[in-house]
Amino acid sequence: MKKILVLALFISSLFLPQGALAQSKVVSPNYEIQFPNFNAGAGVPKSTNFWTSGTLGQTAAGLFSSTNFRVKSGFQYIKTIIPFSFSISNISVSFGTLTPGTPETRTATLTVKAGGAGGYSVKAQENHSLQIVGSATYIPNTSCDSGTCTKTQAQLWTLNSTYGFGFNMTGDDVPSDFVNSNYFRPFANAAASEDPAVVMAKTQVTWDYPNNTWPWESQATITYKVNVSGTQPAGTYTNIVKFTAIPAF
Repeated sequence: MKKILVLALFISSLFLPQGALAQSKVVSPNYEIQFPNFNAGAGVPKSTNFWTSGTLGQTAAGLFSSTNFRVKSGFQYIKTIIPFSFSISNISVSFGTLTPGTPETRTATLTVKAGGAGGYSVKAQENHSLQIVGSATYIPNTSCDSGTCTKTQAQLWTLNSTYGFGFNMTGDDVPSDFVNSNYFRPFANAAASEDPAVVMAKTQVTWDYPNNTWPWESQATITYKVNVSGTQPAGTYTNIVKFTAIPAF
């Protein structure tokens, strides 16, 4: 943090007009501050008619470069100790042979490490419904027991008479509509021009606070579920679900 402050203040001083005066160093037996002329201030200025609070900010944050140098000034350039990464434990899921009225489920673990101050999000989208390749025969996406679940709103799916394909999320940073493991959504469908939907998100670093245990990551389990009726045509049904992990700074 000290290096960042010194760098930020030094860059600010480069933009002082010629002839401006600034004390170069403040020293005591216990501390030394370089470039103390902030050209900004913090505190609680007040009078009879007003009261304000102020904080110190940078006057020259950004990327500065020329032929011979590059300076990255500002907190957005702090080197994170948690590099961004995303992984899925199982990228090929097979439900095997389906029995009408008997739901099948499969799971995978999504792991995210994000050190950016803004956190991250993970979005999901299928290319189309589960479909027999080269035909128009498909297994519809679930609408849950109530018939009202959507790509952004999970609902209960416990009845064996409810058919379709959907997913549930449990674990870290999952949307609140996944109340428990019986709440499902259909995937956003690219073939129906639906935008990807968020399945994990956090607005800060993936830090296990207050336990502070390593690794600093978020993990969630996705459960895929499919159930077919007795009139569903036989065949091999496939689709592709795309997950997009996005860091925020």
